[in-house]
Amino acid sequence: MFLLWPACLGLNAQTIALPTVVVSASRTAEAPEQVPFSVTALSGEQFRANPASSADGALRSVPGFSLFRRSDSLSANPTAQGVSLRGLGPSGASRSLVLLDGVPLNDPFGGWVAWSKVPRESLAAAEVVRGGGATAWGNAALGGIVQLLTESPGAAHGRLAAAYGSFATHNTEIAVSQPLGTGTLQLLGRDFASDGFTLVAPEDRGPIDHPAASEHRWLSGRWRQEIAGGAAFTLTARTYDENRNNGTPYQRNASQEDFVSVALAGATGSTFAWDAVAYAQDQSFASTFSSVNAARTAETPASDQFAVPAEAFGAAWTGTWKRDQARTSAGFDWRRVRGETREHFTFSAGAFTRERVAGGTQEMAGLFFLHERALAPELRTTFGGRLDAWRETDGHRRETERATGNMLRDDRYADRDGVELSPSAGLVWQPAAGWRVRAAAQQAFRRPTLNELYRPFRVGNVITEANAALETERATTAEFGIEHTRDALSLGATAFWNDLREAVGNVTLFRGPGSFPIVGFVPADGLGRQRLNLERTRVQGLELSARWTPHATLSLTADYLYNDAKVRAASVAPGLVGKRLAQVPRHVATFGAAWRPAQSFTLTPRVRFLGQQFEDDENLQRLGAALVVDLGVSYRLNERLELYLNAENLTDERIETGRSADGLFNTGSPRLVLGGLRFAW
Repeated sequence: MFLLWPACLGLNAQTIALPTVVVSASRTAEAPEQVPFSVTALSGEQFRANPASSADGALRSVPGFSLFRRSDSLSANPTAQGVSLRGLGPSGASRSLVLLDGVPLNDPFGGWVAWSKVPRESLAAAEVVRGGGATAWGNAALGGIVQLLTESPGAAHGRLAAAYGSFATHNTEIAVSQPLGTGTLQLLGRDFASDGFTLVAPEDRGPIDHPAASEHRWLSGRWRQEIAGGAAFTLTARTYDENRNNGTPYQRNASQEDFVSVALAGATGSTFAWDAVAYAQDQSFASTFSSVNAARTAETPASDQFAVPAEAFGAAWTGTWKRDQARTSAGFDWRRVRGETREHFTFSAGAFTRERVAGGTQEMAGLFFLHERALAPELRTTFGGRLDAWRETDGHRRETERATGNMLRDDRYADRDGVELSPSAGLVWQPAAGWRVRAAAQQAFRRPTLNELYRPFRVGNVITEANAALETERATTAEFGIEHTRDALSLGATAFWNDLREAVGNVTLFRGPGSFPIVGFVPADGLGRQRLNLERTRVQGLELSARWTPHATLSLTADYLYNDAKVRAASVAPGLVGKRLAQVPRHVATFGAAWRPAQSFTLTPRVRFLGQQFEDDENLQRLGAALVVDLGVSYRLNERLELYLNAENLTDERIETGRSADGLFNTGSPRLVLGGLRFAW
């Protein structure tokens, strides 16, 4: 389903169409009308026009896209910045693969997504493939693919954006491209800081609750060079640093990353094209957690995750062959991840008494093949398969007494490996002008992250134990869609069905106070949980969309998602059968517009409805519905300079993002207003 939006934050006021190709469904460029899966693509101008302050906030205008706990990266702990597409994957460890220029953005250790690394001023396109892409990409693409594509270094140009607003939030981002000799240098960077807002709901706050301030900065450099044979070489390097306060004086976290990649691309005439990439990522993460007393006047340290070193290495090659009305793509990829958590825990007499080191290594390698051809002028088919081999080694968990060095636990887990097959097939039928009917199905898998396998954690009085014996998640998904376009109106409907087996969930086993097997001591009003596989969950529902452009200066959009997500079988916790999946609302709707009443003036309102959902697996902690109004306003002074104002949650709606076992609520962003300018040259 495709959009026509005015380039309301660009330098030229005009109506533009979305890119004519998408790349994320099959790793090769193809016309979006030929893709059998649900695809939404946003151009860079559309992305910048969105009134949200964060990249993940902007993506919430895409049907079926949601964030774990309803909080975006402005306030969410990095470990909770997961992605859920159509309700398949509501956890910090995303069940959807997020890519930045073809390289996984999901954290190597935990699977969450550092959205603050995503550039906005230099973004060329954003693509969201719901329910597809596993054959091309493999592990973690159960729910689909989200890919952010930056502008390729090209002609000399630059863009500077600066904004300031609520909570002393300021953001500066720059993108510069400059030809030098036979190549082109591109420099991208951002500096962001915010005093933040208090996360705990007003009626539950106490003296210990502070605004969740955050700051991050990154710098990226890219060099593009044409080489012999018409090929192109691109070298990318990025450094990133982030610091956050998580709502109380003790709870903080910090992230650092250094990244480098080398990409090559070439073509032989019009029948064969190829591209290859190799990358290395080295990062560290640190975080502290505490428990707060009932009066919220004091906190007690619960753990100090003082270091989480992780590294990832990967490489991929893709080739595309075209002949007549057929196209074939094939390739391979490889990724190796190593990481561990190093933390202090068990706080007593003013100090942590124990230390834990836990982690391991994961390695994935896959081969894929996809073929697309016309069966008739109005009918196309796509089919393919992927074979992945995975291996996990050096799984370990050691716990010691800090004072004496005595070993309390020294677990060495057996190496594990496996092979997974991910087939897919689809049909696209255009029975008449303006009509498109499509059907698609795939099988997909996800290995649990190192964090899920080896690291227990505590948040407040909720203790969750790791599980090194977690099985592979496997999903079978299918969808059927009908789309109709007539003049300025486009309508679409998609029914989808996802059968997820061995889903990893944080399953409630015990209620405090008391000492229990597996989790140890659980305080009063606390819960003891463990990550366990649920034999079967099912997510099914309906997407509806409408696009109307009654005039060149006005476009209207509406999207609705009905999601029935329930546990169907769970021998480890029979009481969960029939329960709704935590963090998945049944109803979500989005309404948007882009209106240009004057040549230099543009309004982009957006209204989002979030239905009720449950915080917990037992469906005891309900989070209320919310109606959120956002508004973007821009005014172009001349061809180079533009002023803009973005207001999120304009009506200051209460957005419940979390609820503890004792009834304490956390809330999302209150009214946030940012004003700024964009200058281009």
